Amino acid sequence: MTGQIHSPPFTTPLSHTTAMNPLTIQAVQHSWAQVKPIEVQAAALFYRELFSRDPALQPLFKGDMAAQGHKLMQMIGAAVAKLHDLPTLLPVLQALGRRHQGYGVIDRHYATVGAALLATLALGLGPQFTPEVEAAWTEVYLLLANVMQTAAATA
Repeated sequence: MTGQIHSPPFTTPLSHTTAMNPLTIQAVQHSWAQVKPIEVQAAALFYRELFSRDPALQPLFKGDMAAQGHKLMQMIGAAVAKLHDLPTLLPVLQALGRRHQGYGVIDRHYATVGAALLATLALGLGPQFTPEVEAAWTEVYLLLANVMQTAAATA
């Protein structure tokens, strides 16, 4: 990897599938386990990346950013843990998408969040953020974001 983050096209919709590739799940779960010990720093890094990419997003976040970071890490962790069980995960993501619409989140924000997430993972994982890990996280994020966006659009 060149050290430069190339934002994937996070606007490409994916269909909701009943199962994900086990290798994708394994790559995401293994890399997430490496992030867990540094989750406080990772959350702070994520928001720094997010706001540097789009400062207009900052007003959407009201309150304690440390608490917000904790919620973010919990939600990502819960989603990562349920990747093998999409029928259980999808309704949770749909509800999350509807809630985020109420916070003022719009479709284009999902691409920014995805790019900030990948940048955070690349910095947090260092050389462990291989092209395969990046591809796995991209696939997972596209699916999760698509479910959330679809739910928000039908709310």
